This record gives sequence, structure tokens and C-alpha cells, in this order.
Amino acid sequence: MSSNSLVLLACVAVAVVLVLGLFNMMRGGSANLSQKLMRLRVLLQFLAIIFIMGVVWWRSA
Repeated sequence: MSSNSLVLLACVAVAVVLVLGLFNMMRGGSANLSQKLMRLRVLLQFLAIIFIMGVVWWRSA
């Protein structure tokens, strides 16, 4: 799997979890589920940033 694919996959995962969390809040779903989805989003954003920075560092070396 190429580095571009990993970055794209990480960004798509963040977007999917964000949309699921927003959809749950807009329809008046469980607050507990919204909390878990937003925590998962923050974790995925952290991983996406790590992937992006790793790719930038790897390509500059």
C-alpha cells in the first residue's frame, strides 16, 4: 500500500466518523454514541496527522 493510499484512507476514515457523529446529533440520537464518535474522530485525526507528517518527512529525506 502506497503512502498516498494510507493518507487518503486516514482522511476518509476521519470524514466518515465525523459525518456519522453529526448525523447522530442532528437526528437526536444517543448523546453517549455522539461522545464516542467524536472521541474516535479525534483519535483518527491524530493518526492522520502522524501519517501525513511521516509521508512529508519520508519524501524530503
